[in-house]
Amino acid sequence: MRQRIKRREGLVVSAKMTKTVVVQVERLVQHPLYGKRLRQRKRYMAHDEKAECHEGDRVQIIESRPLSKLKRWRVSRVLLQAAR
Repeated sequence: MRQRIKRREGLVVSAKMTKTVVVQVERLVQHPLYGKRLRQRKRYMAHDEKAECHEGDRVQIIESRPLSKLKRWRVSRVLLQAAR
């Protein structure tokens, strides 16, 4: 049985490395006791084969096999390009 591939949507915060971008993903979680919604952020290193992403772009990343020590995600598509 094949597992479902995880997908995340986030903002490219760094594109200074070759074929690698850092994508920041935000999500809202509810505090278990007080009920206030908190904004949590996590940064993922993602593989960008064609180097088409730039800082400020909104992208979708998908889980993949380990590509390096920190890279386990690939850029699936660019959803919204930042003004250049």
